[in-house]
Amino acid sequence: MNPEPPQGTILIVDDHPTNIGLLLDYLSDSGLKVLVAQDGYGALELVEYASPDIILLDVMMPGLDGFETCRRLKQKPVTHDIPVIFMTALSETVDKVTGFKIGAVDYITKPIQHEEVLARITAHLTIRSLQQNLEAKNHLLAAEIAERQKLIEELDAFAHTVAHDLKNPLSCVIAHTEAMEEPWITAEESQKARQAVLAGGYKMKSIIESLLLLARTRQAEVELYPLDMAHIVNQVRQRLAVTLAESQAQLSLPERWPLALGHELWIEEVWANYMENAVKYGGQPPRLELGAEPQPDGMIRFWISDNGPGLSPEAQARLFTPFTKLSQASAPGYGLGLSIVRRIIEKLGGQVGVASDGLPGHGSVFSFTLPAAGEPPQ
Repeated sequence: MNPEPPQGTILIVDDHPTNIGLLLDYLSDSGLKVLVAQDGYGALELVEYASPDIILLDVMMPGLDGFETCRRLKQKPVTHDIPVIFMTALSETVDKVTGFKIGAVDYITKPIQHEEVLARITAHLTIRSLQQNLEAKNHLLAAEIAERQKLIEELDAFAHTVAHDLKNPLSCVIAHTEAMEEPWITAEESQKARQAVLAGGYKMKSIIESLLLLARTRQAEVELYPLDMAHIVNQVRQRLAVTLAESQAQLSLPERWPLALGHELWIEEVWANYMENAVKYGGQPPRLELGAEPQPDGMIRFWISDNGPGLSPEAQARLFTPFTKLSQASAPGYGLGLSIVRRIIEKLGGQVGVASDGLPGHGSVFSFTLPAAGEPPQ
């Protein structure tokens, strides 16, 4: 079986046209792409826009000799890793140790033996290919290690979050359940205790569902489809009806929504998080305005503004970090909502954002983008 012909680009640097002509013909006939430079300066200029796989470099050249040319090649990050094979005549006294110290991988003596040159080139092309494959795998491995480290850090934060945020509703459930067993408790107190137990149970259920959603968005592959944004926002309004009524929130909606691509249940979760935070941290009463606007890049930016105290640049920078609360205020919250929003929107190909000048009453604007789906229906 004949061996596979070598593949690659070779740069020959030699000031003797005869040597260049012989090597050029033989290596080209062997399947290699050949570039030529007749001095060191020409070689340095050529590698600025061409990226050879191997350089055959004559040692003794006028002006810039082979050693200095090699030094300059090894000083540049883009050419540092290109293998250099020196070519030298048997009659020339050359310090081969110096050549290897400055980065050469091999020597070939003149007069050139074509078969020997091709064998050495093939060997070093194979080595370079293996090195590049190894570097690519190392990069992938480093990325996987970084991702695993990130997961470990998130898992640690997750454990602390669950332990802290489930503790309060669980303690409430236990305390009120024990109170209902006391003989002195009245019917009215028993009813309030049952309601508190039920509320605590729903609170824990909500925390667990949010954590599960956070995990699903990391793993799931979802197909995008056109969204009925008016319907989704209406579903969120029904879901938060009690919260909106108790806070006397004022809600302003656009007459029409542009058509975007996404996943209905996930986008409902995004609006629910944004709207609930706007109520919690908005003014008294909260005034919320929702809107959307097409972007030049083919995306649609959806947003919600409030009339709250606003956010400092420092607070804005850490808003969408997993397991970070919106503020240290007494308003309830378990630090997962905005992290879920970010993960969902990035999974759908968009980005999240926040804008605030930090002035009381000026509020904040939270946004997310989704790919546009075309003209909205009438």
